[in-house]
Amino acid sequence: MTVKRICLLGATGSIGKSTLDLIAQHPDQFELFSASANSDVEGMLRLVQAFKPTQVCMRDEAAGQRLSSQLKALGLAKTELLIGGQGLNNLAAHPSVDTVVAGIVGIAGLLPVWSAVSTGKSVLLANKEALVCAGELFVQAAKRSDARILPIDSEHNAIFQCLGPAYRCFTRPASVRRLLLTASGGPFRQWSPEAIRSATPEQAVKHPNWVMGPKISVDSATMMNKALELIEAHWLFAMPAAEIEVVIHPQSIIHSMVEFQDGSTLAQLGAPDMRTPIAHAMAWPHRIQSSVESLNWSQLRELQFEVPDNKRFPSLEFARHALASGPVASICLNATNEVMVARFLKGDCAFGAIFDQVEEGLSRFAGRFPIPTGLDDVMAIDTEVRSFYAH
Repeated sequence: MTVKRICLLGATGSIGKSTLDLIAQHPDQFELFSASANSDVEGMLRLVQAFKPTQVCMRDEAAGQRLSSQLKALGLAKTELLIGGQGLNNLAAHPSVDTVVAGIVGIAGLLPVWSAVSTGKSVLLANKEALVCAGELFVQAAKRSDARILPIDSEHNAIFQCLGPAYRCFTRPASVRRLLLTASGGPFRQWSPEAIRSATPEQAVKHPNWVMGPKISVDSATMMNKALELIEAHWLFAMPAAEIEVVIHPQSIIHSMVEFQDGSTLAQLGAPDMRTPIAHAMAWPHRIQSSVESLNWSQLRELQFEVPDNKRFPSLEFARHALASGPVASICLNATNEVMVARFLKGDCAFGAIFDQVEEGLSRFAGRFPIPTGLDDVMAIDTEVRSFYAH
């Protein structure tokens, strides 16, 4: 069996740690060829010591300089160190890499993912923003290069599994009536609208089921995470937004469902552990051991489902509006949300301000920009919107 050489983008985050665990379990099948981090020098140093990759990249330049000194001091300078955004792009496009795991959160992940797609890699996609912001451009690039996209967000991976081994992303699946994305409802599912608006960062990052980074945890609390997933599902599975629904499922056991034209519904179930979807995509079209605990059917008493409350959590309506309005709206939605979440986590704004400013941004920037024809256009729109809300 050929060993897959993996480039792991976002290696010190939650996706990265799950991926490293799987690589360590299967050294006969996977090799960590390269890895990136933003500024976590200690995390990257531990990774180099454990896996001895050929290349690593630190996006933050100051962190890169600190890592360089420590690698030399520990006799680990055989690992080539790249620094900065261009280093990240070069890492993802390296000709020796077979598979790129895209675990960087936010718009920062778009350019290296684009580099991987443009060079025809297999891309295990956890970065939602690549499709939310680049949409049609991303799909066209993947088709031109014959890059294989394998989703590893738990919801999109669940749908991918339900569609069967012959399915390929970016094609409308045959005989499907609708896609059903499940959502836990986050930590504020049963809170009053007034209490939600004044939630603290400490409360917002305490997800009831999943262990995630702070940004995605806040997105889960606002349900913006599910809003971004709705947009991503539209592009991944070539399905109109009207045929993609969101259902609240507090237990996070069913990760998503596909309803077919004959009335059958297929669901993918499992413990809430990111190693399951990552293992599925890493080994696709085969299966490997992931060490994820089996569901205990003798103790599983109920699976609950609820309709999302758009008054509490308007993010889903924002996403549908963005899809109906065109590609610029999705870029504005994401940029405003990223800035406001960062401000909220620093204590610079209230939780409710995230909803208010995202809604305001969709209105303020409507019709202000032409439809992007390339990544430079996408990044220019993102930069302008981001600068407006960063104060």
